[in-house]
Amino acid sequence: MPPAMDLQQQLAGPERIGPERVGQVVNLVLVEAVKKSASDVHFEPTHRALEIRFRLDGVLHTVATLNREIAANIVARLKVLAELLTYRLDVPQEGRLVDAIKSFGVEMRVSTFPTIHGEKAAVRIFDPAPRTLDLDQLGLAPAVLAPLKEMLKQRSGAILLTGPSGSGKTTTIYACLRHLIGKGGRHIVTIEDPVEQVIEGASQSHARSGTEFDFARGLRSLLRQDPEVIMIGEVRDRETAGIAIEAALTGHLVFSTLHAGSACGVIGRLLAMGVETYLLTSGLRGILNQRLVRRLCPACRQAGCSQCAGTGYQGRMLLGELLTLEPPLREAILAHSDTATLEATASKLGEPTLRDMAEQAARDGLTSHEEIERVLGPKG
Repeated sequence: MPPAMDLQQQLAGPERIGPERVGQVVNLVLVEAVKKSASDVHFEPTHRALEIRFRLDGVLHTVATLNREIAANIVARLKVLAELLTYRLDVPQEGRLVDAIKSFGVEMRVSTFPTIHGEKAAVRIFDPAPRTLDLDQLGLAPAVLAPLKEMLKQRSGAILLTGPSGSGKTTTIYACLRHLIGKGGRHIVTIEDPVEQVIEGASQSHARSGTEFDFARGLRSLLRQDPEVIMIGEVRDRETAGIAIEAALTGHLVFSTLHAGSACGVIGRLLAMGVETYLLTSGLRGILNQRLVRRLCPACRQAGCSQCAGTGYQGRMLLGELLTLEPPLREAILAHSDTATLEATASKLGEPTLRDMAEQAARDGLTSHEEIERVLGPKG
C-alpha cells in the first residue's frame, strides 16, 4: 500500500480540520491530484470518516482520511464549484468545475451520489494534453499489430474494440484513424459522445443520447454523406448495431467499441441485440480485446519508492488479442453457438490470447504476476 503522498500531513491531520477550511482542503486535494497525474478523485463518506482516494494508473489508493463531520461540507463545496443544486441531497447530479482549467490547468467533471452515509463525490480529471499515439506506438505485440494493419487496408467490414472502461479503447481507435489518415484518400467521419480528441483529417460529430441526434439517427444520416470510413463511439443498442453491420456490408470500413467480457462475448452481445448471424459473419472483420496493465517501476522493481509514490509501478502497457472470423468461427456463429463454444472454437485457431501476452510481459520483466491476476483474474 503506497504512502499517503504527504497529503494527510498537508491537511494537518483529521482532528484539526474544521468547516472554515473546506475551500482550502478541496483546493489542496485537487492540486495534489493533478500533480500526481490522478485520473479520478473519490470523496467517500463512511460511518467513521471521509476517505479521499486517487486513481493512479487505474488503481484506487487512499491518500487521506478526514473527520466524518466535514464530509457534507466537502461535497457541498464541490457542488458549488460545479454549479449543482446544493439542497438536493437525494438524487445523483453531474456537472463540470467551471473554473477548473483556470484554477488547476485541466478540465474536471464532478458527479455526486447519495449513500447511506451521506453524499459521495467523484471528480474526473481530464488530461490537458491527451496522448496522440500512432498505431506503432501503442505497444501492441507484432502478432496483433500486423493483422490489425491488414484489416485497415480493407475497404469494408466492421472492426470492434472491447474491454472495460479505462482500458484504452479510445486511444487505440484514434490511432487506427490516424493510421488511415496518414495513408490518405479516404473520407473519414466519426460520431462520438463526446468527442474526446480532435483529429485533423476526419469529420467529427458529437451525438447525444436521448436527443434527435443519437448514434442511430446520426449514423443513418451519415451514410448519405458519402463516407468511406466510419467511427461510432459505442454500439449501445440494437438499432445502432444493425445499421453499423449493414454499413460494413455496403462498402464502408466501420470502427466502434462495445462493452463485453471477451472478444467472443462481443459476438454474443451482437446476437442478443438481434443482429442476424449471416449479417454478422459477413460484416464483422475482427474484434480487438484489450487491457492495460501497470508496468514495474524501473527504479525500484516493485519495492516501492518516491518515483512511483510507493506503488511499485509506473505507467501502464497495452495488452491485446485480435479475434478474426476464420471459417470455423463463422460456422460456430451460424450454428448459434453460445459464448463458451465460440471461445473454445477460437482457442483452437491458435491465436495468442490476452493471458499469453500478459505472461510473456511478466517473463520479460515488464509487469508482475500479481498485476496480471488483478487485471485478468486468476488463471482458470
